[in-house]
Amino acid sequence: MKLNQFVLFLLFSLLFTSCISTKNSIKNIDDSAPTPVLTKKNTFVLTEYSSDKKYGFDATYPVNIFYRNTLNDTINAGRFIRALAGPNGEPLTYKRLESCCPFPTKRSDIGAGMLEVFEITWPGNTKPLVLYFNSFEKGKLLIPMGLTLKNEDN
Repeated sequence: MKLNQFVLFLLFSLLFTSCISTKNSIKNIDDSAPTPVLTKKNTFVLTEYSSDKKYGFDATYPVNIFYRNTLNDTINAGRFIRALAGPNGEPLTYKRLESCCPFPTKRSDIGAGMLEVFEITWPGNTKPLVLYFNSFEKGKLLIPMGLTLKNEDN
């Protein structure tokens, strides 16, 4: 009986400790990236377009939106998305889908972080985009391919 309990405990422990890799799979972390600046409309100032089609659309190349020490992971994703528009300037709508993809980080009390996944759409779009956000690490903020900068006059 004790052997069966030990085996169950061992399997249970392996299952939950193996969920978080000790190797960080995120490829675009840059601690030297400038701290994001906010506009008067509380969106991030974005000036450059990404030339990498994976940027934001792949869990290994998320938008790294660390901003000082915010504890609400959706605030910065919203600040980023609200600065964007569709391919032809269309207004975007978005919703949070889930958290996924655990990874190690020194910027978390538990030593691990999760990515936040958002669905992005706009009028006339039949296939929503899915963007990955990392609120634990820094990186250069870029406009993902296929999206544009929102006209601040709107």
